Amino acid sequence: MIFTIVFIHEMGHAIAAHRFKWRIHKIELLPFGGVAEVEDVGNRPFHEELIVIVAGPLQHIWMMLLSYVLVHFSFWTSTDHHLFIWHNIMILCFNLIPVLPLDGGRLVQLWCTYRFPYVEALKYSRWASGTVLAVMILLSANWFPYHLNLWVVLTFLVLMNYLEWKQRYYRYMRFLMARRSSTYENHMRETILVRDSIPLREAMKQIKRGHYHMFNVFQLQTGKSLMIEEKEMLQLLFTKKKPHVPLSYFFSGRL
Repeated sequence: MIFTIVFIHEMGHAIAAHRFKWRIHKIELLPFGGVAEVEDVGNRPFHEELIVIVAGPLQHIWMMLLSYVLVHFSFWTSTDHHLFIWHNIMILCFNLIPVLPLDGGRLVQLWCTYRFPYVEALKYSRWASGTVLAVMILLSANWFPYHLNLWVVLTFLVLMNYLEWKQRYYRYMRFLMARRSSTYENHMRETILVRDSIPLREAMKQIKRGHYHMFNVFQLQTGKSLMIEEKEMLQLLFTKKKPHVPLSYFFSGRL
């Protein structure tokens, strides 16, 4: 019964991702839940990712409603019905906990990427996830110190959050690389004001998801400024391979 519920939950994510032509890497069904690994470069439209995230939890609603219908038939007993409802509620509530990579954690991360620059959003969502996970561990140690299944799940979540932190730079660079080939058709326009003395790497950390940026590079001493498109900044980042040098190194002749 639990296997079936988890399978349908993960297929909800997968079907929604397939509907938007996302690349689906794999779907893992673990003893304590499931994980659907889909394309995640941080440049998909917000509404697409929101639908892919909530498509999993939404499956529990129709499954529970179906159980209320089937309970009137002899093959689906009252015991089956109550157990099925209980498992659905527990799996749904667990997945909505704001800890990565659970659906609740992914919703928090999606909201952060909507509000803040991409690098800051990943940092804030990791902090939120780690804080909630630490509270869960403390509560579990106090209330359920010998619950083996619970500690297996918590260990898995700790490992996933550690990998999320370890791969932060790779994920950021993958986000920037994906923007090089983006068409920016549905992106909002935004101007970023930066001094010519800051490194190229730091300037690129101000890029927001769902936006196309114009960088207003200004020189404090002379008051001169220069508008640079995001595509040109990305080109400098990946071709010059000097992310630590200040912007004045690249634009001194144009300021």
